[in-house]
Amino acid sequence: MIKVSKFGGSSVANSKQLKKVKNIVESDSDRKFIVTSACGKVDADDYKITDLLYLTFAHLKYGVNYLDIFSKIENKYKNLVSDLNLNIDIESELNIIKDKIKKGISEDFLVSRGEYLTAKILADYLNFEFFDAADFVSFNFDGDIDLDKSKNKFFERFNKKSKYVISGFYGVMPNNEIKVMSRGGSDITGSILANIIDADLYENWTDVDGILICDPRIVKNSKKISYISYDELREMSYMGANVLHDEAIFPVKEKNIPINIKNTNEPNDFGTMIVSNCDNYDANNKPSIITGITGRKDFYVISVKKNHISSETGILRKALKVFEELKISIESIPASVDAFCIVVEKKFIEKYQYEIVSRLKSDLETNEVNVIKDIALIAMVGRNFIQRIGLAGKIFKALGDNNINIKIINQGSDEINITIGVDNKDFEKAINCIYNHFVLNEI
Repeated sequence: MIKVSKFGGSSVANSKQLKKVKNIVESDSDRKFIVTSACGKVDADDYKITDLLYLTFAHLKYGVNYLDIFSKIENKYKNLVSDLNLNIDIESELNIIKDKIKKGISEDFLVSRGEYLTAKILADYLNFEFFDAADFVSFNFDGDIDLDKSKNKFFERFNKKSKYVISGFYGVMPNNEIKVMSRGGSDITGSILANIIDADLYENWTDVDGILICDPRIVKNSKKISYISYDELREMSYMGANVLHDEAIFPVKEKNIPINIKNTNEPNDFGTMIVSNCDNYDANNKPSIITGITGRKDFYVISVKKNHISSETGILRKALKVFEELKISIESIPASVDAFCIVVEKKFIEKYQYEIVSRLKSDLETNEVNVIKDIALIAMVGRNFIQRIGLAGKIFKALGDNNINIKIINQGSDEINITIGVDNKDFEKAINCIYNHFVLNEI
C-alpha cells in the first residue's frame, strides 16, 4: 500500500509536535512520502512562520527594518535543530536567505522558505531524503498546475528505495521562478503527489479529529463526519469549511484516491474519510439527512424586477456583463418569472454598489433594482436529499417556527446542496436550528 501523508503547520510547530510526527511515520511502513507545511503556531501568542515571512517582505517593500521579524524565524528553526539534536547546518540555510534578501528577493521565493526549511529539518529528523517541490511541481503561465509535466519531473529523480519529505505550498513557473499557492496550498501539493504516484490513500494530518458537521464555534459539541464524498466536501469548503483546501480534491478525485483527515495529537482516532461513493465504505452506518452545515456572512443581493423578464432574450447576459466588466465574482443567481437576484460578497461589490444599480437600471430598462445588504448564506449539504421528500419544506418550517426569515432559496441541480439566505444577525441561530432539527433529532 502507498500512502502520502501531509502534516499541517500545527503538526510541525515545535520539537514536541515533530516527535509526534516521527512516531506516526515510523508506526506505518507505508508512509514513505511525507509532505509538510511550514511551522505553525505553538499557542495563541506564537506566530506562523508563513505570516512572519509575508511580514518580512512587507517591511522590505516599504523600506522598514525587518531584522527583528526575521530573527523570530531564525530562532524558531535554530531551536528546532537544537532541541532535536540534528545535523543540518541551519545557519548556512538561513544565511543563504539573508544574502538573497540583500540582493533582492521575490515575495514568493521568500515565503516559500518556510516549507523549504521545515521540510529540510523534518527530512533530517526522519532520516528521509529531502525532495524540493521546486524540482517537480510545475505551473503553467496562467498559474494552473501542469500535472503531466510535474509527473515527468518527479520520476526523473524518483528512487523506489528512497523515502521522501517534500516541501509543500510552492512550485515553479515555466521560467523556473518560484510560485506559491494560496494559503493552505500544502494540501494541494500532497494531493498532486498522491495523483502522480497512484497512492492508495492520502492522509492529511492536522490538529482536529476530522471534519465536523458544523463549525464548533457556532454549534457546541458538533458531531464529526465519518464519511463524506468529494462533491459534498467541495460544497462545504466553498461555503467556509476550511479543514482541507478545496483545490486539493481534484487531483485525488481524478484517480479515486481516498483522503483521510487525521489528528496528529490523537493518531488512533479514525478521523474523516473523503471518498467518491460513501455507500461503498459506510453501508452499515446510516448517515444523517444532512452531512454538513456551513456558511458565510456579509453578502449583498441585487434584486432585479421587470414584467416578463423570464421571456426577454439576453437580459441575464446584459446583467452579468456589468459584473464581468468590474471583475466581480458572482455567488449565485436565484430567479423567478418576473425577477432574478444576483448574490455577491460584500467585499467585492461595496464600492461599486451605486454604479452597478445605475447601470442595471439603464441596460435592463427597469427602475426596479434594489440592494439587500447584510445577508448570510447557509449551505446544507447531503447526498441523500434526493430521497427525502419534503425536506426543503421541513427546513423552512423549522426556521419559521424560530422566527428566522428566509431571504433567498437556492438548490443545486445535483441535489446535494440547499442554500438559504438569512439576515446576518440570524446566522448562528439558523445553523443551530437546522443542526438541532436534522442532525440531533433527525426530523
